[in-house]
This record gives sequence, C-alpha cells and structure tokens, in this order.
Amino acid sequence: MKMAEFTHFNESGRARMVDVSAKPSTERSATAQAKVFMLPGTLKKIRQGKIAKGDVLAVAQVAGVMGAKRTPDLIPMCHPLLLSSVDIAFEETSRPDRRGRCAITITATAKTTGPTGVEMEAMTAASVAALTIYDMCKAVDKGMEFGDICLLAKSGGKSGLYQRTAG
Repeated sequence: MKMAEFTHFNESGRARMVDVSAKPSTERSATAQAKVFMLPGTLKKIRQGKIAKGDVLAVAQVAGVMGAKRTPDLIPMCHPLLLSSVDIAFEETSRPDRRGRCAITITATAKTTGPTGVEMEAMTAASVAALTIYDMCKAVDKGMEFGDICLLAKSGGKSGLYQRTAG
C-alpha cells in the first residue's frame, strides 16, 4: 500500500493535515456513544444526587460539549470546526449485567456546516463525558469501566450516510 493512499501522510510519509479547501461545505452530523459500567450503588448515588462532587450528569453534559469544542487540541490532525450544535444525552441501565454492573450510555451528536465531518467531535464528546462521570464518582467506585465507544451514525459530505448496524 502506497503512502499516498493514506490521506494523513504526505508523499514523504510524514504526517499532515488533509487539505479540505477545495471540498464543498455541506451540512454534517455525527452521533457517537460511550458506556460507563459501574456498581449498582454508584448509579443509585448518581440518581439520588449523593455524589459529593455534585450533579454528575449535568457536569458530564457540559464536559462533553467542551470536549467536542476542544477536539482539534486533542487529536493532532483534526481541523478546527465551527460547531453549530453539540447535544449530549444519557440513558441509564439499572439492571446489572452478568458481571453485576449497571451502565450509563452517553450519546453525543455534533453538527456543523463545512468541508469536513464531525465524527471526531462526537466521539470526543462521548469520551470526555464518560471520563467526567468517572472523575465525579471515583471516590465511591474506582472500578468503573468504559466500553462500546463507537460512531453510531454520520451524514453529509462525499461519503454520505453511515449507520452502524446492530451487533
């Protein structure tokens, strides 16, 4: 495989930011998710507002939005984007899994109009929200885990629509 086939490498094999100046601006959207697995007691304390650091999901929501806005500061080849929208939602799973863990699923959607997509912004938003939940709750559950961090859907641009299939 030639280096020219990888868009983030120049002819010399060195990393570069892709030139998107000739690409048309289109409406773009991406939705990603992350899950935080925790002890049932931890989820109960989150629901009851008994985490000492404060309202866990409110802080995680703000952190996710901030994470999306800071994506190019964290991911070296990401373009700075003018985000038109970032939305973070949480879904709680209170029934423990086979390992005795409950979960909070974070869904992050980022939107923009521009020459490049917002997949990394959505993925960063979901990941930063998950990390924030850990930070807020680590005093009561250091064994929390992350999983299922993935792109669920994206639209816009040359490649069009992507929808993750179940499984």
